[in-house]
Amino acid sequence: MSFGDLMIAYDERVLAPRTWTTMQSAWADELLSDPPIGPVLELGCGAGQIGLLAVRAHPERRLVCVDASEEACAFTRMNAEAAGLGGRVEARLGDLAHALAPDEQFALVIADPPWVPSAEIGRFPEDPTTAIDGGADGLDVARACIRVAAPRLTFGGAILLQLGTRAQASALARETEGLTLADLRTGAGGVVALFRPEVSPLAVGYC
Repeated sequence: MSFGDLMIAYDERVLAPRTWTTMQSAWADELLSDPPIGPVLELGCGAGQIGLLAVRAHPERRLVCVDASEEACAFTRMNAEAAGLGGRVEARLGDLAHALAPDEQFALVIADPPWVPSAEIGRFPEDPTTAIDGGADGLDVARACIRVAAPRLTFGGAILLQLGTRAQASALARETEGLTLADLRTGAGGVVALFRPEVSPLAVGYC
């Protein structure tokens, strides 16, 4: 299928790409035009389409994609090669907590975690349960993404998180220490939230 100007291969073992999620890629593309320098991390990459479209216009950026599905990682590698990005895209098989080294740092972290509350997943019978079930309030995996991403941001880095509703974004912001909800954009099928580390006066040179 087409995703922006990319052709993305996938099958029923991974979540079908949603065309509206190109909004997250476009916002990431904007952010990557500015400092800080450094690689991009995509957590729960699926077929890799969001991260690939985000970094395509930034040849200086490497992309590390993480997914617990062997099939998802295989499709990400295939799609990276097809897009001419194979040399700067790494797909890692593993869970969020163990796929990264403690000292790895990223300028931008992208994630489109499952955000459907468990009680509502029956509304989407065509989708793999593990790809959409976000727990009781739809935020379980989003919280895990924040825990992994926050300590691995370079100075000036950011987290771009796809969620279902503005209420979910606000709830996540209220319970997340050290990060602030800096901006929020609403799309056809959900919202994208931009989280940035809180900066103390001492960090910017004030006394």
